[in-house]
Amino acid sequence: MSRRREVDSHRHMLDEIREIMNSMKTLAYIETRKLMRFLDAQRSVVGTLERVGADFLGFYPYPDSQPGALAHIQLVVGTERGFCGDFNASLLRQLDTGLQESRPDAPSVIAVGGRLRSRLEADPRVAVFIEGANVAEEVERVLSRIVSALARLQPGHGSLTLTVLYREADSERVLSERLLPPFQALRGTAPAFSHPPELNLEPATFLSELTDHYLFASLNQVLYTSLLAENQIRLQHLDGAVSHLEESLAEFARQSNVLRQEEITEEIEVIMLSAPVPPHYLRSDDDG
Repeated sequence: MSRRREVDSHRHMLDEIREIMNSMKTLAYIETRKLMRFLDAQRSVVGTLERVGADFLGFYPYPDSQPGALAHIQLVVGTERGFCGDFNASLLRQLDTGLQESRPDAPSVIAVGGRLRSRLEADPRVAVFIEGANVAEEVERVLSRIVSALARLQPGHGSLTLTVLYREADSERVLSERLLPPFQALRGTAPAFSHPPELNLEPATFLSELTDHYLFASLNQVLYTSLLAENQIRLQHLDGAVSHLEESLAEFARQSNVLRQEEITEEIEVIMLSAPVPPHYLRSDDDG
């Protein structure tokens, strides 16, 4: 194969890769727009539940923790796929810092995402691995598995603390939020109304059911936020990769043109050297 054909073959391969990456960019962009809509709705739900919690706790004292063993759970939400830079590495750095600060009562870890599993496969701190979501429609499945894992890890008749580590959308920050026990930041806040809310349930029962709704909504918000951040980072990396490929394609096109010109020049030289000499060029000066 000539040098030009090698260059053209490599250029064709890079062009196919560029088309694949452009398709990946399009899918990530569509997923980003969809997640933004879902996340706006979920934030509204969580905000409403927090206002209900503030109204309730303004009049009813927060109950003491239930007796029994206390389970500490650290939920880390990573990615299922690649092309997302240091997304998972930043989570692991924050996780190591948090676990070191929590010793000797270190929490059990629930790791979400195949990329985290590949890094934490042999880590004894991890109690459960859960496959992550690739698209927004898979968040419900992931949430169901997280809730099941929490139920298995919670000691009988004991209390549970849950801290979540995840990446924030539109930034490079790793967020750490305590979801259980709920509404910790609202304890001791002054009532916003002059009269307590009218309850159809006992306060403890009402708080328990409100906690279930709050945990469900908050975990949904966390998973949507993490998946949005993942797709935003993937868009940035794919955009950079496509730009680099386009530069390489332009360079290979230039090389191919140069090599083609050299081939044409060689072909002309061969034709000129193999062509017969016309008879009138062979006549001497004395002839005619």
